[in-house]
Amino acid sequence: MLKKIRNYSWMSLVILTLPACKNGLFNKNKHEQSAVTGWNYNDKNQGGYNVTKPKDIKTGPGLVFVQGGTFTMGATQEDVMSDWNNIPRRVTVNSFFIDKTEVANVHYREYLNWLENVFSDPQYQAVLDGARPDTLVWRSELAYNEPYVEYYFRHPSYNYYPVVGVTWRQAHDFCIWRTDRVNEIELIKNGYQNKNVIKQEMNGGGQDNFNTKSYLMGEYEGIPGKPKKNPLLNSQGQPRTTVKFEDGILFPDYRLPTEAEWEYAALGYINENPQPRKSEKKRGEELIANKQLYAWKNDGFDNLRATKKGNMQGAFLANFKRGNGDYMGTPGGLNDRSAIPASVNSFYPNGFGLYNMSGNVNEWVADVYRPLTGIEEDDLNPFRGNVFTKVDLSGGQGNLRDSLGRIKYIPESDSALENRRNYQRSYAINYIDGDSASRVFYGYGVTTLVSDKSRVYKGGSWLDMPYWLSPGARRFLEEDESSSTIGFRCAMTHYGAPEGTSTKLPNGNFFPKRRQKR
Repeated sequence: MLKKIRNYSWMSLVILTLPACKNGLFNKNKHEQSAVTGWNYNDKNQGGYNVTKPKDIKTGPGLVFVQGGTFTMGATQEDVMSDWNNIPRRVTVNSFFIDKTEVANVHYREYLNWLENVFSDPQYQAVLDGARPDTLVWRSELAYNEPYVEYYFRHPSYNYYPVVGVTWRQAHDFCIWRTDRVNEIELIKNGYQNKNVIKQEMNGGGQDNFNTKSYLMGEYEGIPGKPKKNPLLNSQGQPRTTVKFEDGILFPDYRLPTEAEWEYAALGYINENPQPRKSEKKRGEELIANKQLYAWKNDGFDNLRATKKGNMQGAFLANFKRGNGDYMGTPGGLNDRSAIPASVNSFYPNGFGLYNMSGNVNEWVADVYRPLTGIEEDDLNPFRGNVFTKVDLSGGQGNLRDSLGRIKYIPESDSALENRRNYQRSYAINYIDGDSASRVFYGYGVTTLVSDKSRVYKGGSWLDMPYWLSPGARRFLEEDESSSTIGFRCAMTHYGAPEGTSTKLPNGNFFPKRRQKR
């Protein structure tokens, strides 16, 4: 009898609790509420305003997270070249992503394979020709380098060697292509594009290929998929087949890193902090490191050789030229085991886990070269090379793409910007360019070798002496020229809390709440 009473009491408790759960804590349909209007988010009965829960950006394929911070940008050793183009100055770089290694031959051949299939029509021949690297950069009048001309880019033994002979413009276009391929496969994985869309575009699709910005602007439809898990909803609560950037599914643009980003990443200072913050309970030290010659410190020393005792002691930490005629040492004891560029994942990684930020090949960065850039630039995310643009709407909706399937952009009108306070000109490359009038015109080939197409490259190469291995060293080359010593890697902007994806730390410092005294 007592057992029956207990069972009855338990059942009554459950029955009494169920109505409370309908609109309570365990209700799956409970909506997040706006703090400014009191309306529900994601509620078709209250406007259907779709808001994705806050989440950190995912790390894109091939990328490494670089936690931003303050550092001294510029030379850290004597200016032996006497060119005064890398004057030290204090700047801050926000967090970002960057490739773990240089872009390799196999990656660039993947790009060419895509172009050859999508733009197979003869009318696109110029596109294919313009994308191919210049393998003739290996030639020299007084050296036998023909095997490199023929095989360095194509032979499987060089698959994971850094691609060279690529201009700045070609590297820039590769980053655009990479953005689109990464986002295209992301949409397919999430069910918002049909997998057959790839076969369609790879069969001579031409202009009708996936482009991220075209997709977001409604200029590309492809073959919509049918997402099965947690479909996105429209304002009426019905599943939608298109993705917005606000949904947090698509990645930002791959791009060339700025000079400041590249130099900061190369220094890898996070490895020099003895107690970095790893959780909210461990505050970490605000340690500012000012001096470092190369992309690493080995046991606290700026050495070119490994100093830690063991089988690697004495091994060179980078691929560079020791002196005239010495590219890799003597047989049986090769000092860096590479006469030309080496594999992209070889040699000593720095504090961020990045390979070959000193040596192997120089790398293109996004900046336009100016000798006095460090004097004029902002001290937060410094960069020279902005040309502010807007979408070309002259063709009307449905005709905003160019022949390659990309959205057409035109420079902003200076007349429309004259009343703005933060910027007044669309072409900002020459802004405050070392003169009071803010207008310097470089007479390329007449008064200087510097032009508006001169792009910075950094890092040193297999052909360079140790001086150029310093992250602060900088040189330039025209954006439509290439070399056997210059490659590149891509970067991506990080959104959200600057301490990154793994720590899950908040943005800003949060103190205990204070109650108002009445």
